[in-house]
Amino acid sequence: MATFPLFDLAYYIVSILYLKYEPGAVEVSRRSPVASWFCAMLYCFASYVLADVLLGNSPIDYFNNNSHVLLASAVWYLIFFCPLNLFYKCVAFLPVKLILVAMKEVVRVRKIAAGIHHAHHAYHNGWVIMVLTGWVKGSGVALMANFEQLLRGVWKPETNEIMNMSFPTKASLYGAIVFTLQQTHWLPVSKNTLILLFTLFMAASKVFMTATHSHSSPFTLVESMLCKVLFSSTAGSAPHDSHAVSHDAPPSPAKSKEELNEGARKRKAKKAE
Repeated sequence: MATFPLFDLAYYIVSILYLKYEPGAVEVSRRSPVASWFCAMLYCFASYVLADVLLGNSPIDYFNNNSHVLLASAVWYLIFFCPLNLFYKCVAFLPVKLILVAMKEVVRVRKIAAGIHHAHHAYHNGWVIMVLTGWVKGSGVALMANFEQLLRGVWKPETNEIMNMSFPTKASLYGAIVFTLQQTHWLPVSKNTLILLFTLFMAASKVFMTATHSHSSPFTLVESMLCKVLFSSTAGSAPHDSHAVSHDAPPSPAKSKEELNEGARKRKAKKAE
């Protein structure tokens, strides 16, 4: 990829920064550096692992790129073990971090486009395969979050990314759909133009969200409108049914004062026995 090494370096720095932000990640790095290193490699290369699995290749094929693995390993070591946390303090400084975040989005968009191109080459008419490959190329580490947590000794099934998608995961999915339409000539836009426009959108969104510490998605308003139109009957029926059940169920009678006193006397008698 033409983004090596400058943009890939930014990608690895931001990815491993997010790993260090995870609860217990620093303790794991002290207790088991090998487990911490594996987690860091997943944060950097999970998208390639998942894409290779989808396309029938070896999931460890990308680790043949020694320069990338060594660069990511050096970043992991500096972020977790640099004396006085100097490297971490430098890259976590907000103005520097915003630049790195923007550079990471450049790599993300190129990975989505490259994933769809490779899937189109292998499955010329496989629209779903192209979308899935582009999606995992853009958000692989998020989709493998539960597995990565297991490496750190954490099990949180409620954090399933498909159930609760973050902005990068949603944006990667929508971007994969758009790039698939362009790849199959249903969208009359050149690939370079689409890459430029989507990169500007992703970089601006992530920089703003990072600067303001916001987790709200730019897609929220559009998604709510579409869900209301397309899925309103399904979404509205469940709360209505549960509400009806709660009304039909007989109210539990409150205990009288005499019953409470009687229960207290029985407990005292048991203790005395």
